[in-house]
Amino acid sequence: MKILVTGAAGFIGFHVSHNLLKHGHEVVGLDNINDYYDRGLKYARLNILGVKKSKASISNEPSKSSEFPGFEFIRTDLSDGDTLSNLFEEEQFDVVCNLAAQAGVRYSLENPSAYINSNIVGFLNILECCRRNNVTHLVYASSSSVYGLNKKVPFETTDSVDHPISLYAASKKSNELMAHTYSHLFGFKTTGLRFFTVYGPWGRPDMAMFLFTKAILDGKPINVFNQGNMERDFTYIDDITEGMVRIVEDNFTEKYDSKELYHLYNIGNNKSIKLMDFIEAIENKLGTRAQKNMMEMQPGDVERTWANVDDLIKDYNYSPDTPINEGVQKFVDWYKEYYNI
Repeated sequence: MKILVTGAAGFIGFHVSHNLLKHGHEVVGLDNINDYYDRGLKYARLNILGVKKSKASISNEPSKSSEFPGFEFIRTDLSDGDTLSNLFEEEQFDVVCNLAAQAGVRYSLENPSAYINSNIVGFLNILECCRRNNVTHLVYASSSSVYGLNKKVPFETTDSVDHPISLYAASKKSNELMAHTYSHLFGFKTTGLRFFTVYGPWGRPDMAMFLFTKAILDGKPINVFNQGNMERDFTYIDDITEGMVRIVEDNFTEKYDSKELYHLYNIGNNKSIKLMDFIEAIENKLGTRAQKNMMEMQPGDVERTWANVDDLIKDYNYSPDTPINEGVQKFVDWYKEYYNI
């Protein structure tokens, strides 16, 4: 299939692109390579896909991959509707994986307009391009953040998500509502994936795993919010990627004909890990104890996440299962190699 992956230079988008290419698909990767975090890390990911940091890869001109002939990269922004429209008309994608978004709960308190431009305007442009160019399936990233103040665990996709507590979460709920509307009105399939605390090699520097590892190795204290009384359903990146690829590749199988057009799935490890146990796992792999700044809860944060993945198991016979110690070890190994430690 010919597949568009937006956010291809990002953490999840890079891994999904890499996996799809290894499965033999043709992938066009799109990313605006903004400065939300280190652009060098984004270019390093693209380098793995065979796109060198050249004039082509830092401009709007398409850049062909030398490593994977089936990969082409273009730098543009989802809010640029004209460029996006031209790309869809030219490429005629079978499937679109929309992983581009302004991420981060805490950053939404500082720069809310970035979330509207990318997560709302950009997503609308994607939906419009899909319906005008006969894309059969849009797979897009949502987030466990949509569950907001929900207390019942584990979280199920049938639960109410009417109480988001960050603009990031609100933007992701908006994506789900917009996708439902377009599936209903224009008859193409949309699948939203609520990711639960994704971690692993090539992760974002603003995420807990990255921040904790860096601080501990640098001999600096880590900030532990809510006095450490938090739990997360930590999900290893390869489990996320495997789930996404199964959903994408199922696109043209017969069983899809009888399904509804709009779907939502949780993708999580189906267990909740205490934050202090997560920190201890990192400490054990690094062989050193962390200095801890015990702090109050940050605005927009939630105390606990836990994914019910029964629907994913039922429809795709799949459930993420990488143990936390194994995933932490792989991240630490990558971190030390990447930063020459």
